[in-house]
Amino acid sequence: MRKLLIGAALAAFAMPAFADTLKEIADHGMIMTIEGVGDFDITYTPDGKFVAKNAEFEASLGMPITGTWRLDGDKFCSISNVQPEEQCTLYPKDKKSGDTFELTTDAGTVKIKIK
Repeated sequence: MRKLLIGAALAAFAMPAFADTLKEIADHGMIMTIEGVGDFDITYTPDGKFVAKNAEFEASLGMPITGTWRLDGDKFCSISNVQPEEQCTLYPKDKKSGDTFELTTDAGTVKIKIK
C-alpha cells in the first residue's frame, strides 16, 4: 500500500506543461514532500528521465525511484519503477526557483519546492 501511495504521488511530481514552471523545474529540480513519508529530491534530464531520491525509501526498495517523463498538452506524464502505469498531472504556471506550492494528486496533497 505504501508503494502505491508513493507511486501515485510521485507520478504527479514530474514537470508541469507551462513553459516557465517547466523550465525552472527542468533547470533546478524539485523537492517533493509526501506527508508521513518525507522529502524526495527529484532531478530531471533533457532526454526525458528522472531520479527521485529518499534515503529511507531507497533503503526499503534497494534503489532510487527512476522513470521517464513526457509532456501531453498542458499536462506532465510520467512512469516510474514504483508506478508502472502512466499518470498525468497538471501543474500551476508562473512558478520560479525557490517557490513552494501544494499539488493535489491521486494520493492526496503533496508539497513541491522548486530548487
